[in-house]
Amino acid sequence: MSYRQPYAEPETQTLDIEGAPESTDSPRRRRPRWKRVTLITLLVLALLAGGGMVAGGLYLRSVESDIERVDAFADVPAAERPQVVAKDAMNMLILGSDSRDPEGTSGSRTDTIIVAHLPKGRSSAQLISIPRDTWVPIPRSKDGKHGGRDAKINAAYAWGGVPLMVQTVEKFTGVRIDHVLIIDFAGFKEIIDALGGIDINVEKNFTSIHPPFRAFHQGMQRMDGEAALDYSRQRKQFADGDFARIRHQQQVIKAILDKAVSGGIVTNPGRLNSFVKAASNSVSVDEGMSLVGTATDLRNLRSKNLTFMTSPTKGTGRVGSESVVFADADKVQSFYDAVRRDAVTEILTAGK
Repeated sequence: MSYRQPYAEPETQTLDIEGAPESTDSPRRRRPRWKRVTLITLLVLALLAGGGMVAGGLYLRSVESDIERVDAFADVPAAERPQVVAKDAMNMLILGSDSRDPEGTSGSRTDTIIVAHLPKGRSSAQLISIPRDTWVPIPRSKDGKHGGRDAKINAAYAWGGVPLMVQTVEKFTGVRIDHVLIIDFAGFKEIIDALGGIDINVEKNFTSIHPPFRAFHQGMQRMDGEAALDYSRQRKQFADGDFARIRHQQQVIKAILDKAVSGGIVTNPGRLNSFVKAASNSVSVDEGMSLVGTATDLRNLRSKNLTFMTSPTKGTGRVGSESVVFADADKVQSFYDAVRRDAVTEILTAGK
């Protein structure tokens, strides 16, 4: 059973969020380059083992106190949060945006929403993408000006930041979120270039809608950072629209992990350090997350043990003037119930 339903995107579709804050011209404060750590760097460090794990742990400790922290669970009512069912499992909420996307109009949105389920033993991981246009109930924001109604799920971030997004995802899935990572996918460019490019299996011939209008050819294709980032943005040339964009992002993440391991970066401290410094965009994490602890937990994880899925949907439609994705309520309930119980076999079966 597949949850990637056909996505017939109307030509007049808008991704604007009603009531979202206006974008500003002042860029986000940038930290010194050595303090910038990306999600992919964290995941690559998590692949370290033996002596490399020790070296990676020492490096992480040197930046742990400097990484930007977000109070992700502030203002999330404790009484309304889901109960922990599987105490040995972990669920991370990964929020991503693409600040350099030519179609982007506001820095207040999160275009990528992933629930990463790490089962007991941490020998595998299931990364569940929730389409950004999924129509869900959004709790009222702290200031009382927004929410309290149904809307696209990424409106939660625009209206109430990370805490409201956590509250919305927990309400929608029934899964308790343990940690949060916030990344900018535009930073993948420098990471991929530091790796010497990645290999992507392109599903069909198509041309990018963004300058310089690259031609992507069906089959395995070596991409540098700029090409891979461009590839991960494409959706309008595909019948399933935004689901194709999700699929392309998943391909890029897996390819980065594959190349990082096969390229010897994780066993070469010098190359690892250069790789870290090549990341030009930051990651923020919640206040309680330990990079050293997470890397230790995930040290045996490999890309072959990652399973990418999409939250169950019924396809797309319209609510008023908005083009939205409708969740399949029955399948959502059973799917995330398996996640809550850490029933990995059921999760994998449901995702097929």
